[in-house]
Amino acid sequence: MPERGPASLRWRLIALVLGAVALVWLVTAVLTYRDARHEMNEVMDAHLAQAAALLIVQTTHELEDVETEHAPALHRHAQAVAFQLWEGGRRLRLHSANAPEAPLAPAEPGFSEREVEGERWRVFTSWDAEGEFLVHVGEKTAVREALARELAEGMLRPLLLALPLLAVLVWLAVRNGLRPLEAVAAQVAARDPNRLAPLEAGGVPAEVLPLVERLNALFAQVARQFEQERRFTADAAHELRTPLAAIRAQAQVARAAAGDAERHRALEALIRGCDRAAHLIEQLLTLARVDAAARLPTEPVALEPLAAAVLAELAPMALEKGVEVELAAAPGLGVAGQPEWLRILLRNLVDNAIRYSPSGGRVRVETAREAGRPVLSVADTGPGIPEAERERALQRFYRVLGSGEAGSGLGLSIVGRIAEIHGAELRLEAGAGGVGLRVAVRFPAA
Repeated sequence: MPERGPASLRWRLIALVLGAVALVWLVTAVLTYRDARHEMNEVMDAHLAQAAALLIVQTTHELEDVETEHAPALHRHAQAVAFQLWEGGRRLRLHSANAPEAPLAPAEPGFSEREVEGERWRVFTSWDAEGEFLVHVGEKTAVREALARELAEGMLRPLLLALPLLAVLVWLAVRNGLRPLEAVAAQVAARDPNRLAPLEAGGVPAEVLPLVERLNALFAQVARQFEQERRFTADAAHELRTPLAAIRAQAQVARAAAGDAERHRALEALIRGCDRAAHLIEQLLTLARVDAAARLPTEPVALEPLAAAVLAELAPMALEKGVEVELAAAPGLGVAGQPEWLRILLRNLVDNAIRYSPSGGRVRVETAREAGRPVLSVADTGPGIPEAERERALQRFYRVLGSGEAGSGLGLSIVGRIAEIHGAELRLEAGAGGVGLRVAVRFPAA
């Protein structure tokens, strides 16, 4: 089965406009037809009643010597209207040429409908003032139906003639109305893949302007992503070059070592270089995952067990360096988020705090509620970060000089991106008593 192409907006608009016009026209025609037919029946019934009254007034005094008289037809519609004059309601004294011999209606005064000799009649019946003569004035209902059909055709005929003309006018209007959209499509089609400048919005209708604005926002976002990828690739290549060069140098030292002690030192340095390279690669992969992440489905995450699990994971590292870690958690405090991302966020904060804290130092992880907002903070007793450099510390591959630690410079960048995904606020502050660094993540209020 062949695949159907995309539906045309132009023809859809034309079909909708013509359909709406035809529907409104038909509804109007039906309502007008019903009202007109009702008024027409009222007028025709009035004519029947008037004709009956005239017959009674003008002819009853002249029928003394008439046995049976046929009135001639004087009009082209005379075949549709007939009358009968009955004496005493039993003896037919006068009738039109097209009237049947049988009574057109019962003797009760008023309007009625009756089928006589295969024809259906609408009849008005009346008696004279003395109750001596009975008059029936009737009209064939088929004539009324024919007039109604002519009326309906008269109302629908203009629609049949106007629809083609209206279709042409609507097509021209829609074509002119869609030209700005076609111009935007032409701008996009003519673009080079590397050209992400905003589209021109001059002269764009208000209905198309949101589309242009969204496209421009998308172009800007893609341009930022491309720029981040270029910087990421260049920085990653630069950062990986250093540990790889160190590993190669230590391998060469180990190969050329004259004794076991020298070879052992070279191999230990080689292992540390491998660990550093592995850590850097892990951070790079994590940062790539975080950069690609958007708003993800969230779930309730309790902060106390999350912090306890991260501290238990990093306890051997703290113990090896002689750093004391402690947890001060508000019970029952939680946030809406992704457990895995929040674990990575806290792990990077605690890992940094342990790395930059001296032997005998202390790392404190705290969960609390401040101004109705859940706050997760990690404080250390290390050298801290000068206030003037705290904003730069969130940039990728930035490391504080003189710290004595060879980190990757990606930990706080990862923390900042995860906080952004969760709609949280990240702050770098001085630690207790102005010693060390305190990193606080303030989550949105529940």
